Amino acid sequence: MQDLIIKGEILEKANISPKELLIDLAVYLYDKGRLSMGQAKKLAGLDQISFQKEMSKRGVYLNYGVEEFKEDLKTLGHVQN
Repeated sequence: MQDLIIKGEILEKANISPKELLIDLAVYLYDKGRLSMGQAKKLAGLDQISFQKEMSKRGVYLNYGVEEFKEDLKTLGHVQN
C-alpha cells in the first residue's frame, strides 16, 4: 500500500489544515463503516472523547446497535459477578 501525500498548496487552496483534513477523513471513514472507532480516532490523532466531539460537530453519531448493546450487557454481567 502506498502512502498518501497531499501538497501544501492544495490544502491552502482548500483552506484546510492537515490536522482538520485527517479528522474529516477519519470521521467520514468511520461513518461509512470503513474504519472502527479505534482505527478512526488513531487516524485523527485524537482521544475517544475528542473524536466523539468532532463526530458530533459533523453530525455523525456512534454506530451502536442492538448487538453492541447486548454484548455490553453481557460484559457488565461478567464484571458484576
